[in-house]
Amino acid sequence: MPDIQVILADLGWPLAVAVAWLSGEFVHRWTRLPRISVYGLIGFLLAQAFPEALSSGASSNVTILANLAFGLILFEFGYRINLHWLRINPWIAVTGLAESAATFGVVYLISHLTGMPPLTSLLLASLAMSTSPAGVLRVINEEDSSGQVTERVLHLVAINSVIALFVFKVVVGFWVFQTSGSLTQAMSHSGIELLGSAAMGALMGFLVPAVLRRLGALAQDGTIAFALGVILLVAASRAFDVSPVLATLTFGLVARHKRVAFSRTERNFGGIGELLTVLLFVFAVSTLEWERVVDGAGLAAVLLLARFLVKTATVAGLAHVSGISWRKGVMTGIAMAPMSVFVTLLLEQTKYMGIVLVDELAALAAMTLLLEVVGPVITQRALFWAKETHQEEK
Repeated sequence: MPDIQVILADLGWPLAVAVAWLSGEFVHRWTRLPRISVYGLIGFLLAQAFPEALSSGASSNVTILANLAFGLILFEFGYRINLHWLRINPWIAVTGLAESAATFGVVYLISHLTGMPPLTSLLLASLAMSTSPAGVLRVINEEDSSGQVTERVLHLVAINSVIALFVFKVVVGFWVFQTSGSLTQAMSHSGIELLGSAAMGALMGFLVPAVLRRLGALAQDGTIAFALGVILLVAASRAFDVSPVLATLTFGLVARHKRVAFSRTERNFGGIGELLTVLLFVFAVSTLEWERVVDGAGLAAVLLLARFLVKTATVAGLAHVSGISWRKGVMTGIAMAPMSVFVTLLLEQTKYMGIVLVDELAALAAMTLLLEVVGPVITQRALFWAKETHQEEK
């Protein structure tokens, strides 16, 4: 008879994805709650019940698939960003910079006052700036949301994610280079890495549309070609040790501005994209441990409340000068709640350098779990209150 542990190890992830998907479908049908919230909750519960079956290393197939799933979402996210809109209304960029800086400052101050070491406080503050592109985009697609708040959320999330990525890389770089004590060296290393990522994404954004035009099959083969481009970018990012986050985001951004039509019928990259998304949101919480979540819950609650209030107040405060009403500004700020998937994959990438930062940040574990489950619900409600969804409240 085969060992039950061996069977669980082989079937653990496929069964977890199947259970999460079925739960998400049933709960969404009964309650209209976002599917990804259910995926995260089920993933966490299964990871606590069967930790060995849902283990994953930095080079495991599950981690690679999760990065690929995130890359597909980031490509689609980048494809939704309109740089021309930012040029016409620079106050949107100013709002993104302001809310990111304010969030960083408040989270760092609170963390430092609770006795955290400066570097740990900086890491926590850099990650708290970000809103998860995956969480926001999935809710927008699921609700078929459109309007001023929806578009503004997408653009502000893109801005704060890029800023958070840069600051996080600088802090991690300084962590690595702290023996030399050179902040300049850390910043230059991080800058070169991010420039390399953006260059790879931009190159792919030029090449794929050029190939498609040459083939003359944009309508038929566009989605497949873009998916292959994302796969190549994620693999190349791992090989050259650069950020797949910025690379795939830039790929989508450049592809959009090369005026290549991306069929709405293949939103989320079709069935395979949907399947990988379930895996991604289960994976995002599978690395969390219940004890660490409990240990960090108190500080996490304070930091999440501060993050939520700062983002909402900053975006609302700049609403009028950026061309929307105060109420829509509040809804935009509220919709920027999700954070978890972006944070999880950034932390996973640092393991390549031998740095296990999640062990230093118990509060981050609790924040990740809370925002994995609650964040998408808050975004869904904000879009509904802004009257930009096509679903009636049940």
